[in-house]
Amino acid sequence: MITRLLSPREIVIGGGSRFNLPSLLQPLNVRRPLIVADPAMLRLGHAGALQDVLAKSGVQASIFAEIVEDPTDVSVTALAAWIVEGGHDGLVALGGGSAIDTTKAAALVVSTGKDLPELKVPKVNDVRVMPLVAIPTTAGTGSEVTRAAVITNTLSQEKMLIVGTGALPAVAIVDYELTLTCPRRVTIDTGIDAMTHAIEAFVNRKATHHSDALALSALRLIGANLRRVVAAPDDRKAREGLMLGALQAGQAMCNSSTALIHGLSRPIGAFFHVPHGMSNAMVLPLVTQFSLGSALGKYAAIAKALGVAAPGISDAAAGHELIEAFVQLNADLDVPTPEVFGIDRDRYKQLMPDMVLQSLASGTPMNNPRIATEAEMGRLYELAYDGRLEALA
Repeated sequence: MITRLLSPREIVIGGGSRFNLPSLLQPLNVRRPLIVADPAMLRLGHAGALQDVLAKSGVQASIFAEIVEDPTDVSVTALAAWIVEGGHDGLVALGGGSAIDTTKAAALVVSTGKDLPELKVPKVNDVRVMPLVAIPTTAGTGSEVTRAAVITNTLSQEKMLIVGTGALPAVAIVDYELTLTCPRRVTIDTGIDAMTHAIEAFVNRKATHHSDALALSALRLIGANLRRVVAAPDDRKAREGLMLGALQAGQAMCNSSTALIHGLSRPIGAFFHVPHGMSNAMVLPLVTQFSLGSALGKYAAIAKALGVAAPGISDAAAGHELIEAFVQLNADLDVPTPEVFGIDRDRYKQLMPDMVLQSLASGTPMNNPRIATEAEMGRLYELAYDGRLEALA
């Protein structure tokens, strides 16, 4: 079997590694970089610190900090215009998934001259784009090492999935110190997102030995550190472990894919503005229960890697403990159901057919170990609304 492995050309890991930015931009021949930052990164001084370290090396960088959560085609278009008007030849994305995805999408728009709807799946954007350095400030999205971006179409309320090597950063700088100021809710949601990346990469129909190894390592790190970080946000060792786990989960996902959890969660986020990691968590126990029998050995391995099942127990017992562990994790980390989040039941039911269609259009549900029919996906959405666990025959 032929395996294609994808990764940034360079990944720099460690506390303080963000200050190596000048030496990393030099071989990329970037002379007029634009720092694209979350507003919080500007407020906390992290964007300015990068601007200063570049200035000391003789490189003048501008800052664009008009990033919005759950990036839209409007915000991407605004950034693309800024890039062109400023004559920038390289980009530095500093922030969470929203900042990095916005920057990826804008680089593709500028480099290809195409509008975002022309770039969404099934289109694969294996094209050359301007150099992009991604510096994540959350331990979760993995966007710094993936070939994907998710952008909301403001007219259709569709979360457009954009994939291809054109969305793969040239360099990733993974500096856990930037997560020390991450709020509790963001830490939880992005941490569960990272865990979901590793889970779906591992059980995926496109999984490889390479992605499996990365996914299992990621699950061990996330399982050991997510609760620790939530309980003690200043625990630097736990922050570093969680950041490394998120990185490896992103690498696993990039070399495999996501599956039914992400397929179901994206429309929930698009229509009801639920944070991405939270919407993943809303369907995580239910999809695990739905899929368990089709990949029992792999789900048992996940349970053991996360530390929620003893090494010697049967696969069936480990799978059952995994589902229970996900239910308990959601409870302990205050993950709401769509109902508790405040989503109107009638509106939710009305949009379920559209959510199913958008989920199918993303293509990722077809990577799941058990392929869901449209009717089954509708039923999963129905059960997810108030968090019921009910086996689908």
